[in-house]
Amino acid sequence: MSFSNTNSHLDRALALALDNQPLDREALDAVLSAAAFSTGTGAQPEPYARLLEGARELRRAHSGSELSLCAIVNAKSGGCSEDCAFCAQSSRHKTLSPRHPFLDPEEIARAAEAMLARGATRFGIVASGLCPTGGDFERLLRAVELVAATGMHADVSVGLLTAEQLDRLVAAGLSGVHHNLEVAESFFPQICTTHAYEEDVFAVRQALQAGLFVCSGGIFGLGESWAQRAELALTLRELGVKNVPVNFLIPIAGTRMEHRPVLSRAESLAIVAVLRYLLPRASLRVCGGRGLVFGAANAETGQGQSDLFDSGVNGLMIGDYLTTPGTSIQADLDLADELGFSIAPAASPAEPEAGG
Repeated sequence: MSFSNTNSHLDRALALALDNQPLDREALDAVLSAAAFSTGTGAQPEPYARLLEGARELRRAHSGSELSLCAIVNAKSGGCSEDCAFCAQSSRHKTLSPRHPFLDPEEIARAAEAMLARGATRFGIVASGLCPTGGDFERLLRAVELVAATGMHADVSVGLLTAEQLDRLVAAGLSGVHHNLEVAESFFPQICTTHAYEEDVFAVRQALQAGLFVCSGGIFGLGESWAQRAELALTLRELGVKNVPVNFLIPIAGTRMEHRPVLSRAESLAIVAVLRYLLPRASLRVCGGRGLVFGAANAETGQGQSDLFDSGVNGLMIGDYLTTPGTSIQADLDLADELGFSIAPAASPAEPEAGG
């Protein structure tokens, strides 16, 4: 596709996305062609620049200058039975990631209060393993109850829940469920072989049908193609997911992905742009890997985190991630202020949050 044809189809892609309409084949091809220029060297061609500007326009049109913040706690770490190729917590990998049993619920609640004070509106309780059982589930119930009592939205990311478990968590004050699909279905067998992709899709559907706030997204930089990145986004759109975590691979020694290259800033911005075109009204929440890819915040030079803030994203995870440190919370807040963003206020836990 020539530059002129790509630009013409990009214009139509933007018009469709502004109207929250699905892209037709030619518009999608133009978006992916423009994104693919990000993997070249030297100055990026015009279609790539137009793609990024379109993503910014879509973000401004659908969410203005509001930025939502969330945070997590690693409530149970290590020893996971699953073989996800990127994960430091898999028992199939030999890594130096922390290993500890399920935290005391009061400790989890204190962590939630600290993040609430920094502007986070949602707090995810994350536990390794395919599903919580026995005493771990009882501790999870208590932790949800205590986090909800702080005024924070209490969310969980604990694998595959039964319908009964989900009902009990909702009764305890659960607000949302995080369950990433991670990658496109066509790429999933190269990443995980210990459970089926449809099990993850079912977990997302179950949470959506329960009327919960649902976060489901993926991790990028595993070797997936641009078409597979689009495939994941279209699956999320078909499911009706409105909150999409975006993670960039942190290659961790001891995992099967330890030798994968870190994504470039240009390619990462293009990934965000593709997601924004395909999910125009979704809350795109950038989480793991943003410090590694984008470096330190620096609003004055337009580098580092400021490139990411002024893109198609409208949400961030603050604080540390599961097994790796995050960026400075104060630096994030200062940069958001310098760039003219306002931090989205917390809704009452009983009220739906924008984008949910």
